[in-house]
Amino acid sequence: MKITNTRSNNSEQTDLLLQHGVEVMEGIADSKARYRKIVQAGISRWVKDFQSGLIEVRTVDDLKKLIELDLELQKDDL
Repeated sequence: MKITNTRSNNSEQTDLLLQHGVEVMEGIADSKARYRKIVQAGISRWVKDFQSGLIEVRTVDDLKKLIELDLELQKDDL
């Protein structure tokens, strides 16, 4: 009769699940950081184009969408 230590097995499984969860969260955080860089570059470009007169006031909605997206990506960082 083989006796197994179920506590040890459960602990190992819990550790593996926690490690996987951490890896998933790190992946999400990395993706959000990359998306924020893209959004921030878009905001910067929009402001430069607006200041130079390439963008008229009627396109402010594009900037609003970029800002809202940036704020949404920041929510979990707070």
